[in-house]
Amino acid sequence: MPEIAIIFYLKPAPSCGRIFPVNNIDSLAFPILDPARPLRVAVIGGGAAGLMAAEALASAGPAVCVQVYDAMPSVGRKFLLAGKGGLNLTHSEPAEIFFKRYGEHNLPLQTLMAAFGPTQVRAWAEALGIETFVGSSGLVFPKDMKAAPLLRAWLHRLRASGVGFSMRHRWLGWAEDGALKFSTPSGEVLAEADAVVLALGGGSWKRLGSDGAWVPWLAERGVAVASLQPSNCGFDVAARPALDAAGHGETRRDFFRELVGQAPQPQPGWSEHFASRFAGQPFKSVAIRFTDSQGRSFSRKGEFVATATGVEGSLVYAASSLLRDEIAAQGSATLLLDLLPDKTAEQVLVEVRHPRGSRSLSSHLKSRLNLDGIKAGMLYELLGKEAMADPVTLAAGIKALPLRLVAVRPIDEAISSAGGVRFEGLDANLRITLPADLSPPVFCAGEMLDWEAPTGGYLLTACFATGRAAGQGVLRHFGQALPAGA
Repeated sequence: MPEIAIIFYLKPAPSCGRIFPVNNIDSLAFPILDPARPLRVAVIGGGAAGLMAAEALASAGPAVCVQVYDAMPSVGRKFLLAGKGGLNLTHSEPAEIFFKRYGEHNLPLQTLMAAFGPTQVRAWAEALGIETFVGSSGLVFPKDMKAAPLLRAWLHRLRASGVGFSMRHRWLGWAEDGALKFSTPSGEVLAEADAVVLALGGGSWKRLGSDGAWVPWLAERGVAVASLQPSNCGFDVAARPALDAAGHGETRRDFFRELVGQAPQPQPGWSEHFASRFAGQPFKSVAIRFTDSQGRSFSRKGEFVATATGVEGSLVYAASSLLRDEIAAQGSATLLLDLLPDKTAEQVLVEVRHPRGSRSLSSHLKSRLNLDGIKAGMLYELLGKEAMADPVTLAAGIKALPLRLVAVRPIDEAISSAGGVRFEGLDANLRITLPADLSPPVFCAGEMLDWEAPTGGYLLTACFATGRAAGQGVLRHFGQALPAGA
């Protein structure tokens, strides 16, 4: 059975606070905290960050009552999806390299992850009975490579700690009196709490619960939110200029249409020939280089995949923030693709120039450079037959093939998203403070904060760390003592 099909349906636990049908409420105020009753905290969002916030809150024991609300029928759906190819929990690289992966937002995240970083993530998983290991690339996985056993053990521990779950509760923002408003299968309900932790995710994978609907609700209250953008995303390539089918080039009609601005604009994407043959196939053992208009550079070896209209995959994702920003600023981004990164330009030129006799160029490239399939197809696609016939141009193309990207794929297709609640509007406890304090206090965690990172365990680690920090931030805000060792 595919792992994503394993769904955890949680029986609703008794709510920490009161939940009221909207029609039965005339007025609902948040009362002054009564020291004789538990602190009631609503955690909205049942992903990695929300569940970690709930765990941190529940560690305070009976002094805090925690209720997790989620729009979906079950929690952790994106977490399970991440486990389809092996759940990459974190990364084992040195801390100074690890934190640089978070770009301009590494400083606020570094402070949070100093308390709960890669080492603590592995210890946390093993405390749940999930043994981890470091793969050859430094990525950290559960030994069985699955997400479901970890999530199952985690939820069992949360429920044993008294955390309640309210599924199919889609948050709709606040009512006029400040109550939390939810849409449920039974209609709208209001809920009261002494504090709220928002862990609603970004804007990617809407079908799993992250739809970015929260952005206008926070913006209406004056919260500074950076626009959500695709991150770890694919791109569309520039259309190859179409040639006249008969090989005669531009017709007189084409000339006059272009002259008066009526020439049809080519749609982004590969030629029909390339897309039909190679869409879905990987480019293995390649490298890309890119320098944007601000002088920022990226260079790495890896692999990626051709899509019907462009490219996606781990190597492209690693450069996606630079490529996305360059397209936004300049209209396109041109990267250089090295199809044979283990050979020097001189070695490639020698092999290309080697006499091929009666063999075709395709056979020559395969026999001398082991270059065929999608790599050879890409050369024909981007260089064309005339350039392919020139050994110097061909050799240069093999080592530095220009690939122009003109559009970012939609955010819902992205692995993650950039943008979100700005750190400048949060205090050290991840509580929203700017432009004015919210009442009851609201804390934020996870992907809805303004940061981004590549794939490789960085996303989950930051979600765990910010969720834990927000949960502990609630306890600090209300003067609750943190458990020993927290």
